Amino acid sequence: MNILSRLTGRGIAAPQTVAPVNQVLPFDAWLLAAALSLMLIGFVMISSASIEVASVKNNNPFFYMIRHGVFILLGLTGAVIVSRIPMAMWQRSGPWLLFLGLALLILVLLVGREVNGSTRWIGFGPINLQASEIAKFSMVIYLAGYLVRRLSEVRSSWKGVAKPALPLAFFVLLLILEPDFGAAVVLMGTVMGMIFLGGMKFGQFLLVVTGCLSVIATLAVVQPYRMQRLQTFLDPWADPYGSGYQLAQAQIAFGRGDWFGTGLGNSVQKLFYLPEAHTDFVFSVLAEEMGGVGALCVVALYVVLVLRVFSIGRQAEKQEQFFMSYVAYGFGIMLAAQALINIGVNVGALPTKGLTLPLLSYGGSSLLVCAAMLAMVLRIDYELKILRLKTDSGTGAGTEKKKNKKKAAATDVSSEYGKSREAMNVSGA
Repeated sequence: MNILSRLTGRGIAAPQTVAPVNQVLPFDAWLLAAALSLMLIGFVMISSASIEVASVKNNNPFFYMIRHGVFILLGLTGAVIVSRIPMAMWQRSGPWLLFLGLALLILVLLVGREVNGSTRWIGFGPINLQASEIAKFSMVIYLAGYLVRRLSEVRSSWKGVAKPALPLAFFVLLLILEPDFGAAVVLMGTVMGMIFLGGMKFGQFLLVVTGCLSVIATLAVVQPYRMQRLQTFLDPWADPYGSGYQLAQAQIAFGRGDWFGTGLGNSVQKLFYLPEAHTDFVFSVLAEEMGGVGALCVVALYVVLVLRVFSIGRQAEKQEQFFMSYVAYGFGIMLAAQALINIGVNVGALPTKGLTLPLLSYGGSSLLVCAAMLAMVLRIDYELKILRLKTDSGTGAGTEKKKNKKKAAATDVSSEYGKSREAMNVSGA
């Protein structure tokens, strides 16, 4: 029998040890494991998909692999920094972040770099910053703070819904001018989802969704190249060497992969058949080399990632930490939408869009912002657990005080009873 057992056995209370916070409140293991797994898979697949392209374009077969490795290190470093910032500070900085996102979207139209007919990047030497990624991040933070401040107004009148529509309209307009139609769709969907989860009436939500879909359809019809993309989406094999080339080659990649793939590094489509093989269509190369089983495993990782983000948001709502809740919901909707659209484009279920696959596609801006989003969700989870620990400690202390008071009261009653018995015995004698 050890010393602690002996002390306890003799009626001496064993000292209670308080575990450190980092042991009592661990990070969300499922969320972190899914995110790191997707980053690692992305690094491997980009290394495989970009070797031939990098060898021809940059005279270095490992050019994109090295750059993406640097992006991953920067993303992890940034994630650590973001995870150290309290959520109260993010809530206070919401309006400033909104102005930052708006300024970057204006700046990219003035001095941005044009790539493949789109002006989406601001050049800083060898690094290109995609302004739309920062803008989407900023809008979520701002809108979460707005919903906290004006929640009753959002739930009761159109006025509360119309106010955030003004900055959203500016953001969407600037994104369309780049043009970045995919980012505009994701941003509108995220904002509508956050407002709906904030308590917007269902009838109002249906009207807003109808209006947004009408705007999207109008933009698709007005722009000839978007109309051509829609026609290509309906039948990519009508012009397999012209407008339907990308979708046709992506579908060939899925067909060659079958269930178990051709093996890592054995893709044929990445040999200049499939354009943007290491960026927008890296999922097709993954399906070719790792097969349908590998592709489904990646989809499962995204499902775990998004479900954990929404679970943390739901927990924040239960604890009445509404800013944290809306931030988690916004990031969850955004990550889910981007993954769904990119995978849908790769399998031919959606028209082509210039959206990266979160944490997996090549692209420094997307990777850094996605890492920051998930780091903030981990911070939310940490702060929620801190609050629960304080609440439980307070409840436990209160219960212990009540027990001590009851024991003291019982002792006093027993003592008074004993005194009265003695007095009765003396008087009887």
